[in-house]
Amino acid sequence: MTQEKKEQKHIDAAPLLFAIFMIAICGIIYELIIGAISSYLLGNSVKQYSITIGLFMSAMGIGSYLSKRFRRNLFDTFVAVELSIGLVGGLSAILLFASYAFINMYYLVMYLTIIIIGILVGLEIPLITRIIEEKENNLRLTIANVLSFDYIGALLGSLAFPLILLPNLGEIRTAFLIGLVNIGVAMIVIFKYQKFIKNIVLMKTLAVIFALIILIGFITGDYTADLIEDSFYRDQIIYSKQTAYQKMVVTKHRDDLRLFLDGNIQFSSLDEYRYHEALVHPAMSLAAQQENVLILGGGDGMAARELLKYDQVKRIVLVDLDPEVVAFCRENPLVKQLNENALRHDKVEVINGDAYKYLETSQERFDVIIVDLPDPNNESLNKLYTNLFYRLLYKRLSDGGTAAIQSTSPYYANEAYWCIRKTVASEGFYTSGYHINVPSFGDWGFTLASNRPLSKDRIDITVPTRYLSSDVAKAAFEFGKDEQTAYDQVEINSLTNPVLLQYYQKAWGR
Repeated sequence: MTQEKKEQKHIDAAPLLFAIFMIAICGIIYELIIGAISSYLLGNSVKQYSITIGLFMSAMGIGSYLSKRFRRNLFDTFVAVELSIGLVGGLSAILLFASYAFINMYYLVMYLTIIIIGILVGLEIPLITRIIEEKENNLRLTIANVLSFDYIGALLGSLAFPLILLPNLGEIRTAFLIGLVNIGVAMIVIFKYQKFIKNIVLMKTLAVIFALIILIGFITGDYTADLIEDSFYRDQIIYSKQTAYQKMVVTKHRDDLRLFLDGNIQFSSLDEYRYHEALVHPAMSLAAQQENVLILGGGDGMAARELLKYDQVKRIVLVDLDPEVVAFCRENPLVKQLNENALRHDKVEVINGDAYKYLETSQERFDVIIVDLPDPNNESLNKLYTNLFYRLLYKRLSDGGTAAIQSTSPYYANEAYWCIRKTVASEGFYTSGYHINVPSFGDWGFTLASNRPLSKDRIDITVPTRYLSSDVAKAAFEFGKDEQTAYDQVEINSLTNPVLLQYYQKAWGR
């Protein structure tokens, strides 16, 4: 037995097991960061996470295979791997955003980043397992300990990212922080086991240099994020916040105030009145009663503003998932001016929660239901456009009640629009559809639904409006030939067969 192996018989394995725990946390978070950024920039979160996880796991397999080629100086190799992961992983988020914003090479950078980090992560566990096994000389015990700490660390990382790191730090600063953790692990190994490291001076030097690079990146992360984010938007960003649910960005140029959620525009102050008047007033005009109203979504308060024009309305329940969006729209002076402080009105009750869950648990019935939800551009939003969702909606509608549902564009997303219409009708609603031009959106469509027959001829808008009149509203129910082609071709959207998501992504991909 060599002298090195005799010395390794006496090393303390506890720091190495701690290292396994920490690198497992880091590995899973790198995957989640890349998947989250790809979903945000490219859409289709299932596809992006599937590509990320599949490619990452394959690269880990390559790394594990390559680990057998390292036979000597295992401590040196492990430290070099940790430092490399810390540098590449720490820079990963900023590289991905920059490649999308400035050089239009996102896919290449994404694939290379996943493969490089995956191979390095794949090297970690075999190397550290061999180091510990040479001490323990008990392969069964070594593998059990290594895998236990690895799996526990992965669980902790998968929980910490969505619950703590992403809402508080965002993707860029989270990546830098996790890079520092990897470099910190390398430093622990360097100083705890330096007598086993052949190139100790080189490793210490690299550790300090890499740590300084990543630390500077972490400190300046907010500035860097703002710089990159500015390139995504035409106008000046005046507010940006990563909430627990989505990225909220507000831009302003002269009189044009815009709210974006996960990169998708929610309103422009120049023309939002067109959208919200069309969403609210046809349904209110045709409803048998107008006293009790439910808004699903609508956290900006604009739909509530339109509803408060009716003296007959006694109560408005607004259900929106994200309390930070509602709080911003309630407190920000510019948005308050737009929504006329509707979110603070005595008649408005705000409930922060999931619209689907609310319909499931509520026993109340409403005269009018306004469904002002974001477009179905991911799996969680698609759930709010399924037949089951509309089945719950039907149960919450009083006799003679009406529901108005924003339904994407019948021109730009023709199949998606008619899929929503068809899915609503499949649950026993009498339905009709209409569309208007909203300059910031384009041609935009709505679905009108009721538990009794509807007639556009009964529309009589008596409250003050800026755009919509009774005649304009009636004319909005007419569609051009090129906007009606998809009705017979589309399927009903369901939880088990989310065809709407495919229609929507195909349309906006064009």
